[in-house]
Amino acid sequence: MTIRYATALDLDAINAIYNHYVLNTAITFDYDPWSIQRRQAWFEKLLNSDGYYHVLVKEDAQGMIVGFAYNGEFREKLAYKISSEITIYLHHERQAKGMGSELMTALLEKMNSSPIRRAYSVITLPNPASLRLHEKFGFKQVGYLTDVGYKFEQYYSVAILEKTTLDH
Repeated sequence: MTIRYATALDLDAINAIYNHYVLNTAITFDYDPWSIQRRQAWFEKLLNSDGYYHVLVKEDAQGMIVGFAYNGEFREKLAYKISSEITIYLHHERQAKGMGSELMTALLEKMNSSPIRRAYSVITLPNPASLRLHEKFGFKQVGYLTDVGYKFEQYYSVAILEKTTLDH
């Protein structure tokens, strides 16, 4: 398996992975699947970030995209530009032990060569696997928002995790 920068040709696969979670889980608070046009605009924004943001994909031996990871804007205001939110999604049928760690390692390496100083992750609870993954990489919980989301007739809380020491 290889991890590489995503290209526009990967956007259908990225969207298929993400939209499964939109339709079937509360991991994302999106209600509606993303169109390919929305995904293309998202990709262009990340590509045009002057090296701040990265979009990576993980391919299996047959070249199928089995996961993706990216870092993007933490908040819209310019002073936040040195901080970034990270996201990792794995294909729901292809989650193998270590795939999330491999994507996290690759993404943090890319972020280390960027101007980003802090990494954040917002995790819908409960999600012990994601919390363990982030803690393994030195993320610490710095916030908890109670019943902040509502999806599938249920309220969800989120944890906010921060990695304060990127290697610069």
